[in-house]
Amino acid sequence: MIEAIHTPVLLEEALKILAPRKDGELMVDANLGEGGHSNSFLAHYPTLKIIGIDADKNIMEIAKTRLAHYGERMQFYSGWSHDFFTEYLSGVKRPDIILFDLGVSLYHYEKAGRGFSFRYDEKLDMRIDTTKGIGADELIKRIPENELADLLYNNAGERYSRRIAKAIKEAMKTGIIESSIFLAEIVESAVPASYRHSPIHPATKTFQALRIAVNGELSSLEDLLEKAFNILEPGGRMGVISFHSLEDRIIKNFFRDKNKDCICPPEAPICKCRGQRILSILTGKGISPGEEELRRNPSSRSARFRAAEKILDEAV
Repeated sequence: MIEAIHTPVLLEEALKILAPRKDGELMVDANLGEGGHSNSFLAHYPTLKIIGIDADKNIMEIAKTRLAHYGERMQFYSGWSHDFFTEYLSGVKRPDIILFDLGVSLYHYEKAGRGFSFRYDEKLDMRIDTTKGIGADELIKRIPENELADLLYNNAGERYSRRIAKAIKEAMKTGIIESSIFLAEIVESAVPASYRHSPIHPATKTFQALRIAVNGELSSLEDLLEKAFNILEPGGRMGVISFHSLEDRIIKNFFRDKNKDCICPPEAPICKCRGQRILSILTGKGISPGEEELRRNPSSRSARFRAAEKILDEAV
């Protein structure tokens, strides 16, 4: 049996709200990770089938081993969710359930060796898919100081972004920053003493901002949600677990806009959506972990779960 190190967040809530309503439903686990959510869904709902997606081939192998005993009920797609939903073929059974868990698996912090964490001295990479794009070390080398400061502020709300960006660029005058611990030390030395002694490590937001930028986590999120929602079967449910306010705002606005009685632009001469809502929101203001889950899994503290039911396809 494969050892799993990641605890799926808001699992009970997802199992209840996204539960299949009939036999033979198809679910897409759009961020498979080690397969924690998929494992529980398959165990709870014996006729459910799942397609699991992940761009990290190493973690995909862990999930495949863990979920092998479910046989053909579990299928795998190696790549990005955005590509999967873009390539989804018409005529193929549309999913009844789509789940996004936008958090980074604990595997990446503890086992990947790619600089996701400043607890270990690792190469500063942070890519989920190491075959594409550039790592965090190359990113901070390429972009100007003012753009780096904007990135830290816009992606993570880092209030000392200017100081940190300046310190990073000063340090790079003596060489490339390739070590996760070295970057954390630079950040720590750049911020006020009061910030260094706060409960959260002062480099946390810098690492978050760089990871988001390297993997395009925010830039493509709205388009990803749109593509997934388009292929979701009417009557199907889509749930999204996010871990910071910028993601949550995009998700909230996406569901809110489609929950209006008419989503056509004001200048449209004819209402194409027939004056009907496209979806129904199932989670109100969103669901956060309860006290028991926070005790068991403190890393879930920033999680927020939002879900909606698709009412009808958008007219074209």
